[in-house]
Amino acid sequence: MLDVWVLGADMTRIGRRDDSLQDLMAEAAHGALRAAGLEAPDALVVAAMNPEEFVGDGNFASNVGAYLGLAGTPAIRVETATSSGAAAFYAGFAQVAAGLRRTVLVVGGEKMTHLDTPRVSELIGRSIDPYERSYGATMPALAALVTRVLMARHGVGPREIAQVAVKNHANALDNPYAHFQRAVTVEEVLESRMVADPLRLLHCCPISDGAAAVVLTAERAAVRVAGIGQGSDTLALRHRDDLTGFAATRAAARAAFAMAGFGPERVEVAEVHDAFAPFELISLEDLGLVPPGKAGHATLDGETARDGRLPVNPSGGLKARGHPLAATGLAQIAECVWQLTGRAGRRQVDARVALAHSIGGLATNNWVTILEVERSQALP
Repeated sequence: MLDVWVLGADMTRIGRRDDSLQDLMAEAAHGALRAAGLEAPDALVVAAMNPEEFVGDGNFASNVGAYLGLAGTPAIRVETATSSGAAAFYAGFAQVAAGLRRTVLVVGGEKMTHLDTPRVSELIGRSIDPYERSYGATMPALAALVTRVLMARHGVGPREIAQVAVKNHANALDNPYAHFQRAVTVEEVLESRMVADPLRLLHCCPISDGAAAVVLTAERAAVRVAGIGQGSDTLALRHRDDLTGFAATRAAARAAFAMAGFGPERVEVAEVHDAFAPFELISLEDLGLVPPGKAGHATLDGETARDGRLPVNPSGGLKARGHPLAATGLAQIAECVWQLTGRAGRRQVDARVALAHSIGGLATNNWVTILEVERSQALP
């Protein structure tokens, strides 16, 4: 297997955008190509969760390829619900690692804010088990169920969960790409409107538009893909043995660290999937970044703050940077690349190894990607 490197990365500003999905993808894709110093890739991988319903377009890989002026470039589309961007990154990685392509452009995006919230929730909800959905289950409702179990069995308190949102909103203040650039307090989080008990509005990520892209290459560059792993679980929550952790994340982390040849102790910055604030706490332990039962205390104590032992979601995470579904996994990777190469501006941390973690659906198709900077390219 060949080494795979990230040659360039870019993303759009995330939020409520008037641009079309194709325009957003073009902005991110051309930005990544410019950053890579490349006019055209050997192949294109496109991530979009449900463009047929969200924007009314199908055959989307060819659609985007033509829009980018790359109609003659082989293109495929990848979809694993909300982790589609990370899955597309894997598809591009695999092509380069196998020696099939020298350069691959991976771009993902979503356009959702033009639809009303109930419609968006219904479309996202199609990624959960149909039987559970038939009884009225939604993504927030099932996330709330998981949160209730976490609080009851592991003693995680409301302030620990709220602090995740507080931290990530604070980080997003320094991210010009973020959907929200407003600080919040623990009290504001705990007093915000109830969505699905015990989850309140400020525990939940927003509906966002945006796109992100990376260029992968077989040529030596500043950032190497050290490891990548995928994990899966039952679609139905009722069929799972454990509701206080995500088996798909644990499997993905094992595979990624095995490929990298080192463990979580080497990770110095992480972008973790926090579509709901308690998911960050769950995932920190699933990834092995924090000992079991310690994620809440670590968050309250500032260990995961930008100036802490292990900065988590310096971008603001899904909670504040935003969550344009198929763009998110790539936006996380772009943030990691910028952190490793000293291009993160005021949110810069000192790191040589970064981890990106993406959840698909209600943790049914999860990904972990580990990036490592060449020592000659690392921050002093």
